[in-house]
Amino acid sequence: QCRFIFPDNLLGISWVDSSWIPILNNGSVLDYFSERSNPFYDRTCNNEVVKMQRMTLDHLNQMVGVEYILLHAQEPILFIIRKQQRQSPTQVIPLADYYIIAGVIYQAPDLGSVINSRVLTAVHGIQSAFEEAMSYCRYHPSKGYWWHFKDQEEREKTKPKAKKKEEPSSIFQRQRVDALLLDLRQKFPPRFVQQKPGEKPIPVDQIKKEPEPAPEAVKTEEKETVKNTQSAGAKGPPEKRMRLQ
Repeated sequence: QCRFIFPDNLLGISWVDSSWIPILNNGSVLDYFSERSNPFYDRTCNNEVVKMQRMTLDHLNQMVGVEYILLHAQEPILFIIRKQQRQSPTQVIPLADYYIIAGVIYQAPDLGSVINSRVLTAVHGIQSAFEEAMSYCRYHPSKGYWWHFKDQEEREKTKPKAKKKEEPSSIFQRQRVDALLLDLRQKFPPRFVQQKPGEKPIPVDQIKKEPEPAPEAVKTEEKETVKNTQSAGAKGPPEKRMRLQ
């Protein structure tokens, strides 16, 4: 895990002086921020020099070094103060931002701290999810891997078992399945056939096929069956004879 180490990390603390809260405004907020008990205030800044020499804040633009300015104000609830390094009257480098909400001073997090916090939160969530998932994983050499959930077993025991009714298949489904099976049989014909249950399967090549009748014999048989049916229809049914008692 990667951790960013800050020697002067003040992101986890806050500071407030309740006696100043009723009189906070644009003119007094910097004086409130420059209190000696405030851990966010650097006493070596130019604001302290101006304060000791009883000069106005306009002299900060003519000095070089660390200074504090009022960046944004929304009286009486929100004030934003910026700490910056002044290089010249027109060039400054921002160092940190502080926001005051209802008199309580906090340090605004920088981009590195925000990314670090989000990454650690995501990694912690993913690690917790993997640990919980691994607690339900089981393995056996003969069965392999499977999931074992205790809550699911308890729910299945408490729930009454309802018998599922098997719905009959439709005619379309049966015809479709038969067509698919016939197509598979034509593409992949069986190599062995078991004529009777319990017997060993026999290769299809060894089964003796009955000789097919000649076409002339088939035609003569068909003609004889037609004649017999015609003669039977012409004669009609036989008469019933009286039975002597």
